[in-house]
Amino acid sequence: MQNVVGIIGGMGPLATVDLMSKIISYTPARRDQDHIHIIADNYTQIPDRTTAILGKGTDPTPYIVQSAQRLQNAGAEFLVIACNTAHFYFEIVKKSVSIPILHMPLETARFAQENNFRKVGLIATDGTIKTKLYQKSCEHYGINVIEPDKEMQEKVMQGIYAIKASNLDTGLLCLSRVANKMRENGVAAIIAGCTEVPLVLQSSEDIRIIDPAEVLAKMVIRIANGTDKEFQIV
Repeated sequence: MQNVVGIIGGMGPLATVDLMSKIISYTPARRDQDHIHIIADNYTQIPDRTTAILGKGTDPTPYIVQSAQRLQNAGAEFLVIACNTAHFYFEIVKKSVSIPILHMPLETARFAQENNFRKVGLIATDGTIKTKLYQKSCEHYGINVIEPDKEMQEKVMQGIYAIKASNLDTGLLCLSRVANKMRENGVAAIIAGCTEVPLVLQSSEDIRIIDPAEVLAKMVIRIANGTDKEFQIV
């Protein structure tokens, strides 16, 4: 009997669909009934997380809590958050429900450790960089995180906004420059800490791109199927 996963989504809608798509794609299914039971709350009315973190917008915490409780009441047995920056509010959301919630940055850091990456680069939005979500998660696993300098971070944001505007060529140009700079500094893997990044940056012989949504999707499958011994749903 599979465990039901609930996705706190809408941040943004495409990130939610991307996570669902990855869960479906990586599930070893031969028929519809072999797939994971997913309940997704594509709650697009949740206020912008980065703006709030920078002290310029509405606090999204009550909205995220509402989504988590809605999913629990709908029958979800564990939850995931389909947004990197929203994990800034993780502890408050966790206390609002009685079911487990997976922490995407921590799972990504654990993946990096299991694959022997001791020094990783981080490409993410200003908001995610500011929250130190990935830096603290990686520190927990003894991994050193290299952030872009000010000039390179401006390139990151330029690239991310280009991708959001469907200008993938410009996005690739900007983010590739940052990735190459990190590789020159001895980084063997880069955490794509924004859902737009993996749309243009792919792993190569020179560097590994770690997609947190992919890591999370594979973890969801293991938990739902009861094959992850370190994560038990009581």
